[in-house]
Amino acid sequence: MTKNIAVIGAGPGGYVAAIRGAQLGANIYLIEEREVGGTCLNRGCIPTKTYFRNAEIMNNLKRANEFGITVDNFKLDGKALQERKKAVVNQLVKGIEQLIASYKNIEFIPGKASLKDKNNIIVNLKDGSSREITVDHIVIATGSKPTMTETKGVDLEGVITSDDLLEMEEIPETLIVIGGGVIGLEFASIYQELGSQVILLASRILKNVDMEIARRLPMFFKKRGMETYVDIRAKEIVKEGDKLKVVARYKNKDKEIEVLGDKVLIASGRGPVVEGLNLDNVGIEYDKNGIKVNEHFETTAEGIYAIGDVNNLGIQLAHVASAQGVYVMEKIMGLNPDINLDVYPNCVFTFPEVAFVGLTEEELKEKKIDYKVSKFLFAANGKALSLGEGEGFVKVFSSKDDNKILGVTILGPHANDLIHEGALAIANGLDVSSISRTIHAHPTLSEAFMEAVHGLEDKAIHMAPPRKRKR
Repeated sequence: MTKNIAVIGAGPGGYVAAIRGAQLGANIYLIEEREVGGTCLNRGCIPTKTYFRNAEIMNNLKRANEFGITVDNFKLDGKALQERKKAVVNQLVKGIEQLIASYKNIEFIPGKASLKDKNNIIVNLKDGSSREITVDHIVIATGSKPTMTETKGVDLEGVITSDDLLEMEEIPETLIVIGGGVIGLEFASIYQELGSQVILLASRILKNVDMEIARRLPMFFKKRGMETYVDIRAKEIVKEGDKLKVVARYKNKDKEIEVLGDKVLIASGRGPVVEGLNLDNVGIEYDKNGIKVNEHFETTAEGIYAIGDVNNLGIQLAHVASAQGVYVMEKIMGLNPDINLDVYPNCVFTFPEVAFVGLTEEELKEKKIDYKVSKFLFAANGKALSLGEGEGFVKVFSSKDDNKILGVTILGPHANDLIHEGALAIANGLDVSSISRTIHAHPTLSEAFMEAVHGLEDKAIHMAPPRKRKR
């Protein structure tokens, strides 16, 4: 008997789940009140990385003299930047729409869904009418939205979210960024290169990152001209003439600072989109962190699942949402899928880039795991130096008992591309020798990963031997 499944939300979790369900023979109703592709494609990952590319080019132009190139009087056209972003987004949205349409057992329904009961959904259509759909299972994939802090003054004109910033054609002369998570650091890095004077106010630098990254990133930011304040919280935002003033207090000392800017970006995090779903109607438990799910992403209502940013697992990453979507559909359709949420790459598009997967050194210590660590500097990598990107390192951890790769942290050029060799190794339980016996091409950045792994066996060629400590 063919199963009927409703997927609420057509972001990277929802549309991937819909396609996988269709591949397995289900009849899919894919419901979306906004745009196909969700936040990631329309207001998040893709627009941000389009801007990141502009920031890379601006950085290269500023440094052109290092490469023997003279470039004068270059400037950024904010309107052209917006047009390019929209062109990239539109091309991808149309591609996904065509992909969805190619499956005859997927019906795309533009509208807002609410749960009538465990098997019936009311969809308020865009033409003002409504439609009721009866299904066997429901997958909620409504994603997340920017959350505002409780800081006094967040409702002032000029205090914006990341969604607002991505719609602006002008580059603020001075941009204050409140938040040291992925969103805050990426926008701070991007706009510093696009021409803003960025002032970063961060209570901490990233979450669950290797402490060496947390210590070193602010130094790189300052080197690029960014005003950077860490271990500090915004206390109040006030209007001062045509500027905005942020009063901030250090967490561990009785000291305040005041900074002035043209715009204030609140990048304090994102919360689940659950409004209007009528979750209480069917006994689905949820809170400010998201919808409660079990190990199969099933909610407290049998047959209803929640994937991606909207659930309470706290992993707000598009690629994890997609993986959860595939898992849920395969589970519903009677397969025996596998997913390991302990192993997924975290990628941060800053200058320099940051990426990590598996366990950090702090987590290894906390879990009392005996481990080995090896670090290789990009300053000793030929490709990195030829790119003019010799800053940063690759750090690899392995277990002492069986030599399995346990964690990888990368700070430096193309870190977000390089991390996948580490992710592949950890997800498949590979040991050090599995990597070290693999010949890596020269000259490439991937050699830095190879050298770091060789260091775990004390056979790295381009790494100085460890100094022996005097007793």
